[in-house]
Amino acid sequence: MLEILILVLVILFLTGNIHVNGFTFPNMVLFALNGRPITLINLLIFLVILWAIGILPSPFREIAGILFVLWLLSLLGFIAIAGLSNLLVIAIIAGIVIAVLRR
Repeated sequence: MLEILILVLVILFLTGNIHVNGFTFPNMVLFALNGRPITLINLLIFLVILWAIGILPSPFREIAGILFVLWLLSLLGFIAIAGLSNLLVIAIIAGIVIAVLRR
């Protein structure tokens, strides 16, 4: 199950950041919070990370939870460091991969 979540999270992360000519993923803005647009990709990544946190074993669950809160704060603009939200999603993906490899 975690392997599928890794794949879905990587695909969502890449479709939100890489734009390929001829392939359009609906990246519409759903609403704005604190002056920041929240897109469909952000909402789907939010749901997949929550699902992954529920499946992860104990030490990885706490670390992913902290990274998730930091990702939310950077996405909403409370932590204003350029590119931090992307780095945190990459860290969550790496943590899930390590959790799968430790099994």
